[in-house]
Amino acid sequence: MHDGNDAGAQDADTVVVRKPRKGIYILPNLFTLAALFGGFYAIVMAMNGRYDMAAVGVFCAMVLDSLDGRVARMTNTQSAFGEQMDSLSDMVSFGAAPALISYEWALRGLGRWGWFAAFVYCACAALRLARFNVNTGVVDKRYFQGLPSPAAAALVAGFIWLTTDLGMKGEELMWPTFVVALYSGLTMVTNVPFYSFKDLSMKRSVPFATIVAIALVIAVVNLDPPKVIFGLFVCYGLSGYVVYGVRKARGLQTSVISTSTDEPDERGLH
Repeated sequence: MHDGNDAGAQDADTVVVRKPRKGIYILPNLFTLAALFGGFYAIVMAMNGRYDMAAVGVFCAMVLDSLDGRVARMTNTQSAFGEQMDSLSDMVSFGAAPALISYEWALRGLGRWGWFAAFVYCACAALRLARFNVNTGVVDKRYFQGLPSPAAAALVAGFIWLTTDLGMKGEELMWPTFVVALYSGLTMVTNVPFYSFKDLSMKRSVPFATIVAIALVIAVVNLDPPKVIFGLFVCYGLSGYVVYGVRKARGLQTSVISTSTDEPDERGLH
């Protein structure tokens, strides 16, 4: 009798542990899909000859791409699926879209040299994203190894947005577009260090003057978005070479490969 009661008690105490169902987190992937739509929208607008709207689509994709990783961390919804989805979205929005927009806008007139420049940019974006994915754990989180693909796309799209806003046509700027596309593409696959801004914590308190400065920057951007935004990204696109030159002159290490085993906190920007 006691044995039966003991067995029943043990059965009652037994807790069935069910494995959690596998699924896809909706919130961060919504931002990723929205960024992907921005790249798709940019390509469609370029096909319709609306190059200014195509450039705006790339910039919208860049903003949304910067949010998906942060949203995933804040809601604790990081996943391997999300990382792969983010990379594929980036390839469309910051790889294929800028290459196709620049080709349709100006590079087509250069013949083989035109599709050469567009393909080099697209291929370098793919190589840049692949290298980022495999080097995430060894690169100093304060710097990107090469120009990040959203910034490269911003250089190409910003140049087109600015010149169309000034009333210029692609036929007049074939070779300048060629130079911008090649510079942006090849800089993505260099080892030049570009500051990543990942060590800036959003949870850290800042002086009141910092908020005022941010408000001023937003106001300045709104004065003339094409000129200001393109100017900012030109400065950033050159900053890596300045950092490299300063480090080289001082005899410091120029590689961003870190000796630390700490992984960067943010994987959303490439």
